[in-house]
Amino acid sequence: MKQKIPKTHALITILIVLSYLIPQCLSDGYSLSYKLLDSPDGSVEYKLNVAVSQSLYEYYQGKDHKLSSAKDFAKFVTPYALKPIADKLSEIYQGDDENFANGVLMIVHQIPYSATKPAKYPVETLVENSGDCDLLSYIAASIMKAGGLDVVLLYYENKAHMNVGVHLSRAPRDARTPVCYVTYNGVRYYMAECTGEGLENGWRVGECPQDLRHEETQIITLENCEQWAPGQVSASYKTLTSSTIALEASSTFVFQGGTVTLSGQLSPNLQNEIITIYVKVGASSWKTLATPKTDSNGRFTCVLNVNETGLYYVRASWSGNSDYMGTDSPIISITSLSALFLVFLAITAALICIGAVAFLMARQKYPEIEEQQVPEVPFLLK
Repeated sequence: MKQKIPKTHALITILIVLSYLIPQCLSDGYSLSYKLLDSPDGSVEYKLNVAVSQSLYEYYQGKDHKLSSAKDFAKFVTPYALKPIADKLSEIYQGDDENFANGVLMIVHQIPYSATKPAKYPVETLVENSGDCDLLSYIAASIMKAGGLDVVLLYYENKAHMNVGVHLSRAPRDARTPVCYVTYNGVRYYMAECTGEGLENGWRVGECPQDLRHEETQIITLENCEQWAPGQVSASYKTLTSSTIALEASSTFVFQGGTVTLSGQLSPNLQNEIITIYVKVGASSWKTLATPKTDSNGRFTCVLNVNETGLYYVRASWSGNSDYMGTDSPIISITSLSALFLVFLAITAALICIGAVAFLMARQKYPEIEEQQVPEVPFLLK
């Protein structure tokens, strides 16, 4: 009678094979650039280079994108992830909050408008280089908030439209139309329209599209916006130098309940840089495992606790800085085997040994019969 191999064991065997067939990818990420002026009517032009790692893009792709109510709009505002952009704008505008806000609008006005569903996070919109009013507003609100401005989202339900309201230290001076604002809890928030292509001719802070001037708006505060992210974009006014990151695992096979030590090397060899280790099991979304810091040689380590069976995927990422572009390591696959699979292997090995012993004993009990020589019979001649 044939013995059936348990489905679990067969599945694990297939996963082991697949772990060698799945390509170990290394992405260079995404490079973007935006023009900026020193003021809306300024003549000094800057080129802001922004880089987004593949891992950060995929992290946001794997996050929840559902909207249950208007209050959920706030979760798509991600100040921490875009803070390097805000830091670079601050270098130009140096405390002038109106120019800073207009600089943010210059960036979003360079992103082509495209009706998009479902909602997306700013990193996704930057990489895909297209978005509608809400997606562009999320980017603008993220950078403004990262730059220290008091900002809200303005939602016009009857128009299915969104833009941003930003509080300034004084009324806008560069608006070309009568200044438009809303008041919330005694604070004036000047309108910042995020749609409309163009670096020099786009909407400025305080300006309002004619069809929105008397439209009812819902003010969405940002207490519930994202407070932290596993990585950031990198930004610089000079061309970012590429970097690399390597990752190794102490073992690519481990039994459930065991641990794997992950170690890696960042190049350039920078100290105290935060490395994000991402992990996912099977087809699940990427999650943050750990955020170790590099030592004086640019090396880092962390430990992966293997609590499930199946295929684990692990990679390391560095966000980069004002000199270097962020980078991702190749993806490492680690196969986690169950204790039952170990028992199955032990039983299989024991059966093979028993079969071999039985075969040898049978050979000794029934030795081969030597072939008997048949005597030659001479032909009779007639």
